[in-house]
Amino acid sequence: MRIRLLLLDFDGTLADTRRANTLAYLTALREAGYTLTETEYETCYFGMRCNEFLTRYGIADPTERERLRLRKIALYPRFFDTVRLNEPLWGFCRAFQQQGGRVWIVSTGSRANIDHVMRHLGIGGPAEAGDAACGPDEAPNGRVDGILTGEDIAQSKPAPDCFLEAMRREGCTPAETLIFEDSEIGLEAARRSGAAYIRVKL
Repeated sequence: MRIRLLLLDFDGTLADTRRANTLAYLTALREAGYTLTETEYETCYFGMRCNEFLTRYGIADPTERERLRLRKIALYPRFFDTVRLNEPLWGFCRAFQQQGGRVWIVSTGSRANIDHVMRHLGIGGPAEAGDAACGPDEAPNGRVDGILTGEDIAQSKPAPDCFLEAMRREGCTPAETLIFEDSEIGLEAARRSGAAYIRVKL
């Protein structure tokens, strides 16, 4: 059966955002009087959803966690000079689209964070019908056809729900889908979805 749909994780797969994410979190925490080193974050917490990370770090107050989450989002663009696009993968995706295929980002990350990085990289989200701001100047490096993030799905990876929902929205089966992932949690979700998958190393 022909592959009709590519599903891409974002952080660590389509874009190398590791250092930008780390620095934004550490800066937000430092401003609030918390101490965490870059090594500690990358060893113990990297890849976790924000609320889980802050809870495990020891911040019990949900209001404080939300304040830090929003501050991290605000700080994130300050470190975009460290972000790198996975050029070979994105080139493959654009060629796939030219042959009629569809490409989605499926991530447990924050939609706001992903949108910020995509704008920095010159990649647009799905064009909406009647959207006047969908010209090439707004997305010089092309567009994805859909985006699913942690806010859209009740059960995050390693549950396969995010991948299955993207397939459902596109009307594709697992046999028609190829997933690109970098993390063990993401790869487990891909395996459980029933689709073929490829491990990405940046």
